[in-house]
Amino acid sequence: MADDPRKEPEDEFRDMLREFLSGNSEFDPGKLAGAAGLPNDPALVAQMMSQLQSALNSSADGVNWDLAVQQAEHIATRSSVVSLPAERSQLEQAFHVASLWLDEVTEISELTATPKLLSRTEWVAASMPVWTQLTEPVATSIANALTEVLAEQAPEEMNGMMAGASRMMRNLGGTLFAMQLGQVVGQLSTEVVSGGDVGIPLLDDQHAALIPQNVAAFGSGLDIPTEEVRLYLAVRELAHARLFRHAKWLRMHVLSSVTEFARGIHIDTMRLEELAADFDPSNPEELRNALSSGALIPPKTPIQQAALARLETMLALIDGWVDVVTARATSRLPRAAAIAETVRRRRATGGPAESAFATLVGLELRPRRLREAAAMWQQVTDATGDTGRDDLWAHPDILPTADDIDDPAALVARLTASEPVRDDIDQAIEDLLSDNGEDRPKED
Repeated sequence: MADDPRKEPEDEFRDMLREFLSGNSEFDPGKLAGAAGLPNDPALVAQMMSQLQSALNSSADGVNWDLAVQQAEHIATRSSVVSLPAERSQLEQAFHVASLWLDEVTEISELTATPKLLSRTEWVAASMPVWTQLTEPVATSIANALTEVLAEQAPEEMNGMMAGASRMMRNLGGTLFAMQLGQVVGQLSTEVVSGGDVGIPLLDDQHAALIPQNVAAFGSGLDIPTEEVRLYLAVRELAHARLFRHAKWLRMHVLSSVTEFARGIHIDTMRLEELAADFDPSNPEELRNALSSGALIPPKTPIQQAALARLETMLALIDGWVDVVTARATSRLPRAAAIAETVRRRRATGGPAESAFATLVGLELRPRRLREAAAMWQQVTDATGDTGRDDLWAHPDILPTADDIDDPAALVARLTASEPVRDDIDQAIEDLLSDNGEDRPKED
């Protein structure tokens, strides 16, 4: 049957893609799911194909963030277990005791909002706004790269068709990205134990939260009394939340640092063109490897390297402070040191979902110098007390730096000096003022 002459080129392109996605070809949708980093679950594959077909008819342009939420909630729900009333009561009591213990070791005031106990699905809903904020620059870069490659690779006789196809390709790329993000966040909901577990402020200001199901899973293989695990994690979560409430600039500073890094990411269109030219729908292993390994994200630029170093230092300062304060507050717990070491190793290595997020956006949210930062905060505490330590969070300009982590003794010397430590700039200003005084003519 001849093509309908009344069809616009964009309609022809849409029909071609719809035929491709409907399964009326040798293409295996399950292999596309694998290439996108999604599990070959029949229900998820069917959902993916349905969403991709919907993207063809969507009037929106870009990423469907609602799809990311749906995907994450689906993964969180299928493994979710309802916590028992007795368990919730014990965790609420742990939060109460934790608050009292923290009052003894820090003057940072308690939260005004009651700590929460979240299900995995509730954690997804509460944290997804931040995840979308952090990943939006990368999603935009992917969408732009897809349309750029499409325009460059299309034969000249297809220019009319491609002119109206860019929005559909952006929607298709955005849909795949949203499903990948949903997969990552959904898997994270099965791993994190609290609102501050990944180091960045995922919840709203003044909120602390534990995930009862994941707390139980965390402590199940430690051979440590459950009550101690609950108390330790409650203290750590409250300390993290209190810090962000006290240093009102900190939340925006951390999130801005992440998005600043993400905005510098540009997809390697040359590599994408190579993949498109060699792509075999019956064997998408190369595409899957490129996506899962982050091969489409070029090496970090010097500007990105510098931004990453600043972010890692900040994350180390945050986690190091939380470590020291938590250790002091949980000194009554016989196995506190063993729990602390488990937490540190867990943060240093990350889990499968955190690794997936790293390849998705090219960024690992890990405090690489956590132990050194904690040692620095301990020396500051020993020298200046809890108040002197916590006062350093008043403003980013007085917060310790990477050099201070390298040389805590010099930081302590500055903080404990009876007179301010003078540097070359101070001396230059004094000399300038002195010279001006000598040159000024005397009055009669």
